[in-house]
Amino acid sequence: MKILVADDHELIREALRHVLTQLGSGVNVLEAADCDGTRLAIAEHPDLDLLLLDLSLPGVGGLVLLPELRRDYPSLPVVVLSALEDPATVREALVSGAMGFIPKSSTNEVMLSALHLVLAGGRYLPPAALIGTDEAFGAAPASAAEVVLTDRQRDVLALMAQGKSNKQICRELNIAEATVKIHVTAILRTLKVASRAQAIVAVNRLGLAPDSSRSPAPKH
Repeated sequence: MKILVADDHELIREALRHVLTQLGSGVNVLEAADCDGTRLAIAEHPDLDLLLLDLSLPGVGGLVLLPELRRDYPSLPVVVLSALEDPATVREALVSGAMGFIPKSSTNEVMLSALHLVLAGGRYLPPAALIGTDEAFGAAPASAAEVVLTDRQRDVLALMAQGKSNKQICRELNIAEATVKIHVTAILRTLKVASRAQAIVAVNRLGLAPDSSRSPAPKH
């Protein structure tokens, strides 16, 4: 797996390098310190699996660079890693094409779980920024066909529908509780609701039939 970290602070890049090696064996972490360096690194490594982008990157800045990268490299997942985490900034990053938004204040466990979610095809944003992101994600789904969830999110949703708590879900699926919280956040965002109770109402309204019959995934 090849990951590019675009951040102008050497200490942060070094810390991220240590965290990212915990995603699995064979992780190759590349670095860029400004917008031009980021463009060059992406051009030189077309097989990148993920880009971690700081919004305060020297040059045009991350929020200007982001839509450019989404246009030129639409298959490259970009996750914003920022000291800013106000809802307006989160919304702008998501509208510009970010697949996730991780505050730099996040714990290593939350960061790893969020990156696992994005690498599995999901999207992540901090729970505190969930409210007020309708502009980024559009109107509530009108049918089950509009609800796109990963297999693991459907597992979590099925157990949510049974009234299981996060602790019960993490035990049953054999995943970390922080990972369950991230999946729940992603489910709420996808269904355009603000609570678990509203999610169950949406499931019933849309006629969704979550399937929790698969074997639990290895814990990470």
